[in-house]
Amino acid sequence: MTSPAAAKPAILSVDDDPGVSRAVVRDLRRRYGADYRILRAESGADALEVLRELKLRGQPVAVLIADYRMPNMNGVEFLEQAMDLHPYARRVLLTAYADTDAAIEAINVVDLDHYLLKPWDPPEEKLYPVIDALLDAWRSDDHKPVTETKVVGHRWSARCSEVREFLARNQLPYRWYQVDEPEGARLLTAADATEDDCPVIINQGGEVLRTPTDAQLAEAVGLNIAPVDEFYDLIVVGGGPAGLGAAVYGASEGLRTVLVERTATGGQAGQSSRIENYLGFPDGLSGAQLADRARRQAVKFGAELITAREVVSLEPCGSARVVKFADGGSISAHSVLIATGVNYRHHPAPGVDDFTGRGVYYGSAMTEASDCTDRDIYIVGGANSAGQAAVYMSRHARTVHILVRAESLVDSMSHYLIQQIEQIPNIKVHARTEVISADGDDHLERLVLRDNATGVEEKVDAERLFLFIGAAPETDWLDGVVHRDDKGYVLAGPDLMIDGTKPAGWELTRSPQHLETSVPGVFVAGDVRSESAKRVASAVGEGAMAVMLVHRWIAKQ
Repeated sequence: MTSPAAAKPAILSVDDDPGVSRAVVRDLRRRYGADYRILRAESGADALEVLRELKLRGQPVAVLIADYRMPNMNGVEFLEQAMDLHPYARRVLLTAYADTDAAIEAINVVDLDHYLLKPWDPPEEKLYPVIDALLDAWRSDDHKPVTETKVVGHRWSARCSEVREFLARNQLPYRWYQVDEPEGARLLTAADATEDDCPVIINQGGEVLRTPTDAQLAEAVGLNIAPVDEFYDLIVVGGGPAGLGAAVYGASEGLRTVLVERTATGGQAGQSSRIENYLGFPDGLSGAQLADRARRQAVKFGAELITAREVVSLEPCGSARVVKFADGGSISAHSVLIATGVNYRHHPAPGVDDFTGRGVYYGSAMTEASDCTDRDIYIVGGANSAGQAAVYMSRHARTVHILVRAESLVDSMSHYLIQQIEQIPNIKVHARTEVISADGDDHLERLVLRDNATGVEEKVDAERLFLFIGAAPETDWLDGVVHRDDKGYVLAGPDLMIDGTKPAGWELTRSPQHLETSVPGVFVAGDVRSESAKRVASAVGEGAMAVMLVHRWIAKQ
């Protein structure tokens, strides 16, 4: 957290004469110390280093005071470079009487605001009136400090898009700067980075990360990426509604519970712009709001939440269940809940994969909504998630085109959403229509659509394509461990029984419990379970029910 002192705007004085430097700072602190950070440096190079650090931390600089005669880098040269970092800071040159001509010339070189002759005693007459006027002028421009995490990158970079989405889905405030904008260039200069290093992330403490992994990013912005213990009562793999429900109920009922999430809590539901059929919220709420409340609730009860760690295998080891991470680490528990949900299937049309993150997005991509203003956007999919995104995007976009291969939305979307869509004039539903190719230069620019009823193809201009084309479980990490159906969904309870016969490898006398997989003590909940309801409320309920079954399992160990 930024300290009150660090949050103050800065006044920086640079002079190679220590006596003069201390005198300037003494006089400045006497009058301005309560409201401003008074900083000093004894060389231009040291002062520039201070300015770079302030820039990275998002702290504003109100006034720069530089002595004209300094070795290696004189005051004008310093101010010229300082302008690249803090262009709005007011600039003052300290000069001797013999240097006034140079000071006058500097007015044009560095847009000098004032020059002061040394000595300036008494400061009440010669120093303070000048600084007061400069601070009044600086404050009138309303320069607020930027303390959020800063992301600098290319507009059409897939990795930059992923970083922004990671921060947004984890409810972390950030400020986005493009490299071709002046402030983005200034931040790269302060970070001693180039465009090739993007995305460049600068956290609230001023730490610079160049093209970080999700784990490096998570750690830098304060997310928990390492478990506290090695053994738990319950490991929840996946942070969607089912996983969050299990974490809340498990921790609240005294189980040592840890939830491991690869990207961000909320799952697909967390990307929903509006959920209006969730019990107890008649006015609806966004998926992000639901995920944030559930996350805070789980933490309040004592659950650990681990982010940006990918689970790659599950191994029964005696009475323990061992979960292994991609980086080689592992944790163990009495029981495990698989709540990994599903991911959107990739679109097979040529060109679509080439523009993923550069105009093509799977899911609603929260960071892109503001960039859709007055544009025509295309949404592929006919389920609730697509409908919710269309309603939300219609507030920004000129036209929202929903493309669905079916005859209508009736068989795949909730009735309340269909009614809403029919009442929004800038949403157009194209039945029996699909994308057959995508094209562009550095980002998506065109789509080719085909009307499957007539076979007619049409090329349309499009910079945004959002895909909600069905889902598939990513359960390859369970190969050879738990039984799955032919689509990869995890089988549990009665679905494991064939003609009353227990699944192969099941050694207990009892049959698998309702949400129990083919491995005793390993449970499944939510969309990843075979034949699940694919609804937020049912996923939360299954997460809670799984905790009850976990209690039974642990009690008999």
